[in-house]
Amino acid sequence: MGRVTERRRVVRIRNGGAAVRPDTLVAEEPLEIRLNGRPLAITMRTPGDDFALAVGFLVSEGVLGSASEVRAVTYCEGATEDGTNTYNVVNVQLAAGVPVPDITLERNVYTTSSCGLCGKASLDAVRTASRFPGVSADPVRVPAEVLTGLPDRLRAAQKVFDRTGGLHAAGLFTADGELLDLREDVGRHNAVDKIVGRALQAGRLPLRGAVLLVSGRASFELAQKAVMAGIPVLAAVSAPSSLAVDLAVESGMTLIGFLRGPDMNIYAGEERITL
Repeated sequence: MGRVTERRRVVRIRNGGAAVRPDTLVAEEPLEIRLNGRPLAITMRTPGDDFALAVGFLVSEGVLGSASEVRAVTYCEGATEDGTNTYNVVNVQLAAGVPVPDITLERNVYTTSSCGLCGKASLDAVRTASRFPGVSADPVRVPAEVLTGLPDRLRAAQKVFDRTGGLHAAGLFTADGELLDLREDVGRHNAVDKIVGRALQAGRLPLRGAVLLVSGRASFELAQKAVMAGIPVLAAVSAPSSLAVDLAVESGMTLIGFLRGPDMNIYAGEERITL
């Protein structure tokens, strides 16, 4: 199974001098997600929490809403010609009676920013497919001073980032600022899927009253994943996209960008933030 980090030779130049030394890099390997044995998606990820990533992805696709809908999650043996297990292919077997979506090349995938769908179609897809459509009714209130402290708490908990400097992070917090879970991955969307997947496995979906903080920007894809998991507040240390803001307004989610130090921009749902 792939490691979270790997070592590579690097020529390091500092103050005009060069030295050859090993460097620690974040591992990146493909993960193929299969549903009932049929190929569904491939993502580049940092190995680890692969089962959570797979089921979290299926939450964002509207396929899963609870752990009871999953019969089993396994690595696929014999994924290569010589029959070895690469630990890079995961199969999610649905429980009896759970509807299986139509898996075709033309299926209505809206989980990536390059899906080719227009903005309105993307918003409609999330609204109609969400298993937890009541985000707008979530009464949670979050003090602004709690939000301003979250980036430092997220950064302090990023153990692998300290060794590589090459990972995104997603952190799940309570409205009081308690860190509930943190996942790191080379892909920001994978980090969120791992958070959501672990919540599904623990029977904690929908994530009412929770705050999701991401270490980069807030794309439509991340906003979509938050809405599909029933998360009422999404915050990012960088900028949101226009479609992410549209989705937040449409769904009733609170969206915060440029959360740095005492400053932030609230793009939607400002009524949940208390000053």
